[in-house]
Amino acid sequence: MPLSNLDLNRILKLGYKLEYFTVKTKEGWRLRNDSGRCVFLKEGCELYANRPEGCKLYPLIYDEDREDVKIDPLCPYGCEFKVKKNDVKRLKNLYHEIYTKRK
Repeated sequence: MPLSNLDLNRILKLGYKLEYFTVKTKEGWRLRNDSGRCVFLKEGCELYANRPEGCKLYPLIYDEDREDVKIDPLCPYGCEFKVKKNDVKRLKNLYHEIYTKRK
């Protein structure tokens, strides 16, 4: 899951160390996975109230090939998600913030 600067700062303020929850890629910061799962996913999400914006919007993802949003085809509950116009706008803004501003 990509992380915005706001996401990073919010999680850091909770007392988590950057190296615990992030991985640096050429595109920017991402949530770290442990054994294929987010490091914050235990019995439930440890960050739920403070989770990253991308997590709040999931299973809505940005499809770079189509330059549009879609439901993640890997999500088994995707068919239960109701896409709202505001969610699409939020995801496009998040994508722009994370990828466009960092280039």
